[in-house]
Amino acid sequence: MNLSSIQKYQHRHWAYTSLGLVLTMAVLASPATQANPETERQAFVAYYEKLFPQLSLDDYGNGQYALDPDARANWEAIEVYPPYQLAVDEGKTLFETPFKNGQTYAECFAKPGIKIRQNYPYFDAKTGQVRTLEQEINACLEQNGEAPLPWERGQLASISAYLSFISRGQKIEIKIPKEESGALAAYEKGKQFYYAKRGQLNFSCADCHVYSAGKHLRSEVLSPGLGHATHFPVYRSEWGEMGTLHRRFAGCNELIRAKRFKAQSEEYRNLEYFMTYMNNGLSLNGPAARK
Repeated sequence: MNLSSIQKYQHRHWAYTSLGLVLTMAVLASPATQANPETERQAFVAYYEKLFPQLSLDDYGNGQYALDPDARANWEAIEVYPPYQLAVDEGKTLFETPFKNGQTYAECFAKPGIKIRQNYPYFDAKTGQVRTLEQEINACLEQNGEAPLPWERGQLASISAYLSFISRGQKIEIKIPKEESGALAAYEKGKQFYYAKRGQLNFSCADCHVYSAGKHLRSEVLSPGLGHATHFPVYRSEWGEMGTLHRRFAGCNELIRAKRFKAQSEEYRNLEYFMTYMNNGLSLNGPAARK
């Protein structure tokens, strides 16, 4: 699809509902008048419930497959022998294999690593920044004298996939501590990123996944933003391998011909913080397979 046809599509399908407008205007509000995150989350959920009344809350974790029967049938066939299973198995082996000092990843995580995905990302008061699960995996390696893993794919994605797999069914529960002004600031920056237009195509995340959710872009149904944080990392057919959420962020930016930020950049971590908070209460169902 060329630039002209995408722009025509954008104008033809532009559809603000009252709730969608509330969410957009919240981005532009002054700090003194901004709604609190929970109010915004409730509006976010209510927007989709009005748009897709046939769906349950947990249906959103299935993305476009909750909306497109034909795509869902193909997806369910793939799930019989899920392509992410090898990554889960590799992640389990890596997680349980001792480092040179005899320690394992389990010593770096609470519980020890069992059913913890729902609490990531979180705001770290010590550093004043958002911390992701992938950051914690690499931090564990470095604390134990090991070299960190490359971001976005490979062994890091496999370990993340394993931790997601053993957290399935847990409800996402992201905190924005009121006593930490930096946490709210990070959330706000993530929200700004989500709704701000960028790139040659002048698109935002919300253009596809809020205002045009459920509509067709060529043969593809655009997935709702609600549910995006439940199933990463994912095995995407176009990649032929596992990838993290930040790899997907980078891919989306490239599609709209926008600047690609580095994986685990502050911009992407804040975006993940905002998006995952908007998904609070949904069940984790990762890792997943997507086209």
